[in-house]
Amino acid sequence: MLRRQALGLAATAPFAARTAFAQGSDWPNQPVRLVVPFAAGGPTDIPARVIAEEMSKTLPQRFVVENRTGSGIIIGTDIVAKAPKDGHTLLYSTIGHAVVRALFERVPFDPVADFTPVALIGQVPMILMVNSNFPARTLPELIELIRANPGRYDYASSGNGGAVHLASELFLAMAGGLRMNHIAFRGSAAAMPDVLAGRVPMIVDVAASALPYLQRGEMRALAISTRARSPLAPNIPTFIEGGVADYEAYTWHMMLAPSGTPEAAIRAANAAVNRALAVDAVRDRLTELAVQIVPDSTPDSAAAFLRSEMEKWEPIIRSRGIKVG
Repeated sequence: MLRRQALGLAATAPFAARTAFAQGSDWPNQPVRLVVPFAAGGPTDIPARVIAEEMSKTLPQRFVVENRTGSGIIIGTDIVAKAPKDGHTLLYSTIGHAVVRALFERVPFDPVADFTPVALIGQVPMILMVNSNFPARTLPELIELIRANPGRYDYASSGNGGAVHLASELFLAMAGGLRMNHIAFRGSAAAMPDVLAGRVPMIVDVAASALPYLQRGEMRALAISTRARSPLAPNIPTFIEGGVADYEAYTWHMMLAPSGTPEAAIRAANAAVNRALAVDAVRDRLTELAVQIVPDSTPDSAAAFLRSEMEKWEPIIRSRGIKVG
């Protein structure tokens, strides 16, 4: 009898978990569309799918990831801005959401007024790497080399106005207004053959992309963008250790809803996100993708983070003359 009771409890556990999320809200009462304004299989899409799959297990409706690319993040983000305000169309975005209005002349939505943050998922640090034959072996040596040769050296990025480009320009600005030539590629993978060959000697890349090259000894790491050394790569010094005071840069992952979405739906979605992020398998997978999870994020804390990122990056974009369209 005890065994039958235990089996019965196990069978009803998923239903109980789903029912718990429905209390105080009828959200979701239909499948939830999670719009990712980036290509399928990329560094934003994969974490979104990991989280969506886990949320589908504990909610009464499935989360369906939809990739809507075009014009940077504008096409996909605009779809969510104009979607019904019922919590069944959500956005999974990145640092691009914080910088879009500074990068583009015209944007068909307001990244603040038209959205309500649901939760900050996590942050992904950046690593400054140079070709293994490049003469600078430390960050101070690199800074001195660039300072002594303004405009002589190039650096690569994954695209104009992206997180890699912005982190590089922030470094150059905070290290004393250094001058390098920006060479934009269509993604980090496209840039790496030129960096490996030494044609473009430097790149500040996201950790998930950078670490395999470092593990194979194909590149040399000079700094990581975290405030303190990261457990992802504890042997890499920070920019701050290298003499660039207060330097800190990440790309990040955030879930947002259209403004006007009922507060109960926002709260329910936030609880579902945090529950997913507490699952060991999810945490392990995101760690593999170099996403440093932000635990127990709230809509208010996510909104404050978004404002702080806009206040940080918009002046850099304007002062360095960065434009996309």
